[in-house]
Amino acid sequence: MKRFNVAGKCVWLTGASSGIGEALVFELAARGARVAITARRGDVLESIKAKIPSAHGEVRCFPGDVCELTQMKEIVARVEREMGPIDLAIPNAGTHVFTVPEAFNSDEYLSLMQLNFGGMLRCIEAVLPGMLGRGRGYLAPVASLAGYRGLPRAAAYGASKAAMIHFLESIRFHLKTKGITISIVNPGFVKTPLTDKNDFRMPFLVDAQQAAKIICDGIARRKREIAFPFPFNWVLKIARMLPDPVYEKIVDRCW
Repeated sequence: MKRFNVAGKCVWLTGASSGIGEALVFELAARGARVAITARRGDVLESIKAKIPSAHGEVRCFPGDVCELTQMKEIVARVEREMGPIDLAIPNAGTHVFTVPEAFNSDEYLSLMQLNFGGMLRCIEAVLPGMLGRGRGYLAPVASLAGYRGLPRAAAYGASKAAMIHFLESIRFHLKTKGITISIVNPGFVKTPLTDKNDFRMPFLVDAQQAAKIICDGIARRKREIAFPFPFNWVLKIARMLPDPVYEKIVDRCW
């Protein structure tokens, strides 16, 4: 399969104000991409843009909330009017909260699903018609290894990421004949403001800059799944195949 070179391509990235998203802005620009960045905090986007070396790719700011479909459609229209057709979309906006089922709160689960899963859906709804009309496009949403199997305290987060993975695997069957490439990005533990809140040891922790490089390398190769870090990704892949009693015993011991 032909490699995907981001140099000169128009890339739309959401969740660009911190963490993996912020690191991706610098990595994509360094590779010569023309990057449209979206997050709710417009001032933060502007400060990130100001740090991009002039010799690197173009970066423009398009603030908005991925929970608002109208805003996402308006942003896509603006990006394509000002920067040209979007070649690659990276829906990355999301968050994580610890869940305590003993104090069950359905609003907590639904609000996280609305942001992580719903935010991705709104971005795809906004950008996909143009890609289909042109007969080409690339979607690389950021899910998580946490979507592979149930983990303690991750019921809301893991469920939202599992929904993303399942959805993307399904629509790939429909879109692969329409010129649309889909890469599912499944990071493990990445050092970001979100993981800084964790009060437990995070195995194989990688920094955001390393994560951004791995993601961009995977996109260049059009990998169906960009899962990292190794070998943690393979540990969780194997865990998906374990019988439930065995898996539960392992998790109980580690937990």
